[in-house]
Amino acid sequence: MIHPDQIKPDMSVVCSQDHTFASVEQMESSNYIKLKQDQDGRHHYIPLTWVNSIEGDRIKIDRTDEEAIRDWSSVSPTF
Repeated sequence: MIHPDQIKPDMSVVCSQDHTFASVEQMESSNYIKLKQDQDGRHHYIPLTWVNSIEGDRIKIDRTDEEAIRDWSSVSPTF
């Protein structure tokens, strides 16, 4: 199981197709990862439950980049 303390700023977020599609801004609570701003200046949030593994400075998630982009949240999660 991945622990929130393992997630650090600037880590790469890698999809199941093994390419980077985002970078970590910070942990947002113990359940969500806040991603760095996209080209339009918006932050996105993904749940920690998507993370399969951490390999060095890379977070590997359990879905394709298309699925992640479709399902991520653009609103800060309610705590």
